[in-house]
Amino acid sequence: MNTSDIQSIARQTLLQEAEAVKHLATFIDDRFEEGVRILSGCRGKVVISGIGKSALIAQKIVATFNSTGTPAAFLHAAEAIHGDLGMVQPDDIVIIISKSGESPEIKLLIPLIKNFGNPLIGMTGNTDSWLAAKSDWILNTTVKEEADPHNLAPTTSTMAQMAMGDALAVCLMALHGFTSDNFAKFHPGGILGKRLYLRVSDLYVKDLRPAVRLSSSLKEVIVAITQNRMGATAVMEEEHIAGVITDGDLRRMLQKSEDLSRITAADIMSRSPKCIEEEALAVSALELMRKNNISQLLVTGNDNYRGVLHLHDLMREGII
Repeated sequence: MNTSDIQSIARQTLLQEAEAVKHLATFIDDRFEEGVRILSGCRGKVVISGIGKSALIAQKIVATFNSTGTPAAFLHAAEAIHGDLGMVQPDDIVIIISKSGESPEIKLLIPLIKNFGNPLIGMTGNTDSWLAAKSDWILNTTVKEEADPHNLAPTTSTMAQMAMGDALAVCLMALHGFTSDNFAKFHPGGILGKRLYLRVSDLYVKDLRPAVRLSSSLKEVIVAITQNRMGATAVMEEEHIAGVITDGDLRRMLQKSEDLSRITAADIMSRSPKCIEEEALAVSALELMRKNNISQLLVTGNDNYRGVLHLHDLMREGII
């Protein structure tokens, strides 16, 4: 097999799976919506079960549900009859995933769930199956064929199951009014969490507040900019921010001016300083810096000057 054959197989696999996921959209109907609304109103948790590769997909959907505000738990179909069925409580809703809908373990599990009286949603690629017949709602994940040459290995079918699970999760997020703030509460670790919950007030150095007056001399400006390594200083008029001077502003002034003895902060400053509230998300500060191609922002709180946020503060916390 040469390189072109390998690349062709890979492309064909991806295109086939993409087409299968796209075709799922034709199965979305009023009954799907009913199932989503039933899940949205669940007073317990969503128990998701499967066997084989479908069990692995079930675990992934459980993880997605939990991280997006829908309490969920995984129940392995084979282990259910050996004690794990005890996790299913009266207020729970059960989703069973099976491509064929005819697996022996599934056939054994379904009557037990029905005896408990829990609502049952079946996700299956066979709408004429035992699972489909016994389910209160059906999530149709039918695919034409698997991606492998022998139509045997669960490939396209598992992709369809995972995509349908994602569709459920996103619909539930919308119904629950799930926000980025909610997401941050469930993902406090790592860069993703930091981007969603870290605020400017968590980053800038609060005891460093470089500032000069409109009448401050060039020497005073240089000291304010350099002594705290912020690379910028606010220019104050009484208690209000009148402007900002960065090290870049300072260099440009030094390059174009021959007589430096009479230069004041008012001559150097930018009169439209970029400011950000200390309670703003750190990622918003990054966006503002990138939009204006700058490295510092003046931090404010209750309309008062609080300090300077530097690009390095964001880099230190991994926001960039």
